[in-house]
Amino acid sequence: MGIFSRTRDIIAANFNDMLDKADDPQKMIRMIILEMEETLVEVRASAARTIADQKEMHRHTVKLDKLQADWAEKAQLALSKDREDLARAALVEKKKAGDMSEQLKQEIAVLDDALRAYEQDIAKLQHRLREARSRQTAIAARLESAENRVKLRSLMTNERVDEALSRFDQLERRVDYAEGRADALKLSSEADKLSLADEIAALEGTDAVDDELEQMKRALGLNESADDSAAKKGE
Repeated sequence: MGIFSRTRDIIAANFNDMLDKADDPQKMIRMIILEMEETLVEVRASAARTIADQKEMHRHTVKLDKLQADWAEKAQLALSKDREDLARAALVEKKKAGDMSEQLKQEIAVLDDALRAYEQDIAKLQHRLREARSRQTAIAARLESAENRVKLRSLMTNERVDEALSRFDQLERRVDYAEGRADALKLSSEADKLSLADEIAALEGTDAVDDELEQMKRALGLNESADDSAAKKGE
């Protein structure tokens, strides 16, 4: 396959269709990138050779232009010496140099067109290569995500995992039971043994009840009756 036809095929390729039809999209995108990189190297190498050929042709045209000037001077010299035959021969050589120079200039123009085509192809290939590498990164990320989901689902459906989780539940129940017993013992101990502050608070509570009871008695006149009875008994 020629360099130009392969370049055109890559530029015109539809990556989406190629990836959709591929059994292994990641492998396919790697192959596409490798093909594009190789083609890009070849296109650049061809462009470099074209530039080198063009420079060599320029050097030849300069030499041919100088040669034409030399033959023109020789023709004039021969004609001035009345050697028309030599002058004619010199002009023939001048024409040959001129024809060769013109041909080289036409070839240089063709190479100019080729170089412009190379520049366009290189720019398009670079764009397509960036696109392919971007697709490769996206495909790799999607593939990794899919593989991780598969591993996670496989792990969650594994019997050994279910068994381990069941054991964790049993351990949690044992811990809950132990903590419950400890809390119950603590409450029982605190109920059986009152602190000094609690005992004093209880006494204060009793005094408050007695005071309230006396107030109620006075309000009902029960205290006066009790005082009179005590006085009478004293007499």
